[in-house]
Amino acid sequence: MTDFRVGGDDFEVDGRPVRLLSGALHYFRVHEEQWAHRLRMLRAMGLNCVETYVPWNLHEPRPGEVRDVAAVGRFLDAARREGLWVVVRPGPYICAEWENGGLPHWVTGRLGARVRTGDAEFMAAVERWFGVLLPQIVERQVDRGGPVLMVQVENEYGSYGSDHRYLRALADLLVGLGVSVPLFTSDGPEDHMLSGGSVPGVLATVNFGSRAREAFESLRRHQATGPLMCMEFWCGWFDHWGAKHVVRDPREAADALREILECGASVNLYMAHGGTSFGGWAGANRGGGELHEGPLEPDVTSYDYDAPIDEFGRPTEKFWLFREVLAAYAEGPLPEVPPQPPALAGPVTAHLTVFTALDGVLEALGGPEAEYAVPPSFEDLDVDRGLVRYAVTVPGPRQPYPLRARGLRDLALVYVDGERAGVLTEEEPDLAEPVAGHARAELWVESLGRVNYGPRTGESKGITGGLLHERQFLHGVRARGLRLDAFTASGVAGLPSAAAEGEGRGLHRGSFQVSGAGDAALELPGWGRGFVWVNGFCLGRYWSAGPQDALYVPGPVLREGVNEVWVLELDRAGEPRVVLR
Repeated sequence: MTDFRVGGDDFEVDGRPVRLLSGALHYFRVHEEQWAHRLRMLRAMGLNCVETYVPWNLHEPRPGEVRDVAAVGRFLDAARREGLWVVVRPGPYICAEWENGGLPHWVTGRLGARVRTGDAEFMAAVERWFGVLLPQIVERQVDRGGPVLMVQVENEYGSYGSDHRYLRALADLLVGLGVSVPLFTSDGPEDHMLSGGSVPGVLATVNFGSRAREAFESLRRHQATGPLMCMEFWCGWFDHWGAKHVVRDPREAADALREILECGASVNLYMAHGGTSFGGWAGANRGGGELHEGPLEPDVTSYDYDAPIDEFGRPTEKFWLFREVLAAYAEGPLPEVPPQPPALAGPVTAHLTVFTALDGVLEALGGPEAEYAVPPSFEDLDVDRGLVRYAVTVPGPRQPYPLRARGLRDLALVYVDGERAGVLTEEEPDLAEPVAGHARAELWVESLGRVNYGPRTGESKGITGGLLHERQFLHGVRARGLRLDAFTASGVAGLPSAAAEGEGRGLHRGSFQVSGAGDAALELPGWGRGFVWVNGFCLGRYWSAGPQDALYVPGPVLREGVNEVWVLELDRAGEPRVVLR
C-alpha cells in the first residue's frame, strides 16, 4: 500500500517529496485496445501520472440505464500496469469539449439552470450516479494498492457558479462514498474563479497555458501553503467546424512547460494525447468573447488538440521537446518510445451500393411520432445526439408570409410540399422565400453538439421558441426523433433500400476488403455533413465546412477481409464512395 498526501508545499509518497508529472488522456476518446500504447507513450515522454475525466452522459444515456461503467476501472488497471499513477476527475460536470459538458440531456432538460447547484433534485441524481461510479475509483486508490492519487471536486466551477454549499456537499459526498485520497479543485488563475471554485480544506490548483509565475502568485493569494500544481497546462487547443485549425508553436509550449517546473510545481499536460470524440459526442462552445453568450461554435470530431502525441498516437515535435524538458525531472532514464501501431496497408476504396432515404431511416429507427401543440425540444423527445423531423401544416388559403423557427438550435433543412426550400440557422431563422397556405412544411433539425462551457451549458436543442407564420404561431406540430445510438447492426440490416436520387439524404452502405488492417484516415470527397460507422463503430461527424477533412479510424475497428461502412448524409451526398488511407 502507498501513502500519498498533501504535505506543507509538496506532494508526498510514503513520506518523501514527489512531483506529479501528469498528462491528460481520456479513456473514452481512445479505443480500448490502444490504451496500453498511449499510456506507454506518456511514460516515454517523461510522465509519471495520467489524468482522465469521466463523462456521466456516456455511461448513463437514460435514467438508470448504466452502460459499461466498468470501463473506468479497466482504464485505471491499465494505467497501473504501465507504471502510472492516476488523477481522476469524475464531475458531475467535466467540460472537456464533450457533449453537454458530460451532463446527461435528461438531467439538464428537466432542471435547466438548477444543475451545478445544491438543488435537491440535481444532487439526488448526482448521488445516484456517484453511487454507481465511485466503487470503480475507490477500490483502486493508492492506499488500497491501486494507482489513484487524487480525485477532483466538480470542474472549473469558479468559471460558472458561486454555490459553495454545492461544492462542499460534493466533497462530503465523495468522502462519504469512500474517497480517502486527497481531493482538489481546478480553476483559472483569476481571483473571481479561484474564490468561486475553491473549497476550504481542499487543495486548489490552477489552469493556464502561459505566464506560470503570475498564475501561481494568484493561487498563493487564495492558498498560502500546499503544493503548486497546474492541473491543465494548455499545450495545444481544440478546433471548431468552419474555423481555422489551431496550433501552438512547439518551442514556445516547451518553454512554458519549463517555466512551470522551474517554479517547483507539478503539472498536468492538457492534452498529452487528445484522441477522438467518437460517436458524435463532440460538444460546442458559445463565441462572443469572455461572456460566452455569442454564436454557437461546434467542436470538430478530432480531439487531436495539437497535443504532443497526435490523434494517431504518433510523437510530434512537441513530444520530443517536452521529453527533453521532463527528462531533467525524471527518476532515472526515460523508457524508449514504443513502436507505432500498424497502419492500413495501402489506400482502400469502399463503394456505397445500398441506400435508404432519410424518411425511411426515420420510419425504421426513429422514436414514436406524435402531435404537439408546440414543437417539442430534443430533450422532450429523449434525443441526445441526432436529429428531429418537425412537420406542420400552414393553414390556408392565405397569402405568402415568412416562416420562422423561433429559438432554433442548431440547424434546420426545410422542405415545403416536398421541395427543398432552404437552410435555417440560429442566426438566420427565417426562410428566405415566404410560404403561402395551404402547405406542408417539414423541418429536419440537427443538433451540432450541446454547449460544454459557460452560462449556456445545458441549453435545450431543437425548435425551442415555436414555429411562426408571420406573427402567428403554428400549432399541431408532429415530431419524431432519431438518435445516433439507434444505428445498430440489426437495425440497419432491416432497412429498406433503393437507388439514391436527388440529394441522397439518407443512409448509404457499402463494403470493402482489407488485407493488412491498421490505423487509417477515412475521406469523403464531395460529401456534405453527417456521420460515419465502420463495422458498427461510429467514427463521428464529418462536415465539408472543415477544417477537419478526414476521420480517424482506429486499427482495431478494422478486420482482415470484408468490412462494412455506413454513411448517414444529412445534406447533399457526394460520389457513392469513401476512401481509407
